Amino acid sequence: MEKERLYSSGEFAKMAHITKKTLRYYDEHNILKPVERNENGNRFYSDADFARLQQIILLKYLGFSLDDIKEMTIDDSDYHFMAESLKLQLKLVQDRIEHLQNVEKAIQDTSEAIEKQHTIDWNQMLDLIHMTGMEKSLKNQYQNASNITSRINLHSRYSTNKQGWFSWIFEKCMEQYYIYKNAQKQSVNGVHNTKTELQILEIGCGDGSLWSENKSNIPEDVLITMTDISGGMLRDARRSIGPKDKRFIFKVADCNKLPYKDESYDVIIANHVLFYCDDIGKAAREIARCLKMGGVFVCSTYGAEHMKEISKLVSDFDDRILLSKNHLYEKFGKENGQELLMPFFQGGSCEWVQYEDELMVTEPEALISYILSCHGNQNQYILDRYNEFRTFVKKKTDKGFKITKDAGIFVIHK
Repeated sequence: MEKERLYSSGEFAKMAHITKKTLRYYDEHNILKPVERNENGNRFYSDADFARLQQIILLKYLGFSLDDIKEMTIDDSDYHFMAESLKLQLKLVQDRIEHLQNVEKAIQDTSEAIEKQHTIDWNQMLDLIHMTGMEKSLKNQYQNASNITSRINLHSRYSTNKQGWFSWIFEKCMEQYYIYKNAQKQSVNGVHNTKTELQILEIGCGDGSLWSENKSNIPEDVLITMTDISGGMLRDARRSIGPKDKRFIFKVADCNKLPYKDESYDVIIANHVLFYCDDIGKAAREIARCLKMGGVFVCSTYGAEHMKEISKLVSDFDDRILLSKNHLYEKFGKENGQELLMPFFQGGSCEWVQYEDELMVTEPEALISYILSCHGNQNQYILDRYNEFRTFVKKKTDKGFKITKDAGIFVIHK
């Protein structure tokens, strides 16, 4: 086997167009450690270190602090990590370009207004000041996008059910859509309902995967309003679906206070959303208010058995690790969801539909990425022992690592 090529700190710095002093600083602050150090203390770097350095330089250029960057990158050369990292970095660059274009337009409009009116609109100036600052939420948007991508990758690569989650959810939503559409065609009090376009609302749409992955099968006679509390997520959704598709409307909105009139929508979808709400009752009340009489609410969640093997895996490695302080299914899940929702849909019906699937993971990388994306304390105990943890996970996955999936949807007819 060919030995990995190593570069001295001088060679590495010259090739990367940075100084040796910068490399020393990155080493001392655990941002970029050399892959090897000889008996004289000389540092040596590998080709894989260029990939990590690329992340560091770009994130620094985009305005992140070195403390932020330390948390947002990981020393691993696996191509899955690098491919997803580059995709997320591309989104950051696109966000920055879009932001600067908006700043450019705001400056032009403000300047033209001053020249024409010979006075200053201080409210407009205040808006410009806010706009020209780097968005404080950019780091959170990056990390949220990274977490979502890690979860999707694990399921898409290792699910035994050949019909993926988003395809299955879409199919079930369309079944309810056609049931509702056919009902609307029936005569009411002797008058035939000629309406053709139905209104669909998705709350917490994320990056729009539900629609972008099923775009060719979306009916033409729908108007789909996609909402999310994160403007960054909506930008991703708009890009993936395409801004010219007239069937879609994108709006930043909180499901606890939806900006829509009573009985505005025929179908409302909440895909893995409600368990993140601070007040599930308030969100359910808003959804019920906006849903038309006879309309359908499709809401997905987990059960108590979901992904239980992963928690045991990390506990076996280090029993101090907790992937989450709270179990989402305890807040809103398969076992208690109907009880929580139905007080707001009195007189309606509720059915649970199970998604039959499990994971059979045969490689460590995607599983590690998923674990690192969790909201617990795992990074505190894994990152400093990353190589040891990777070896541990690899042994578990060499012969296939089975993971239970316990998820599905509540289908509520109002």
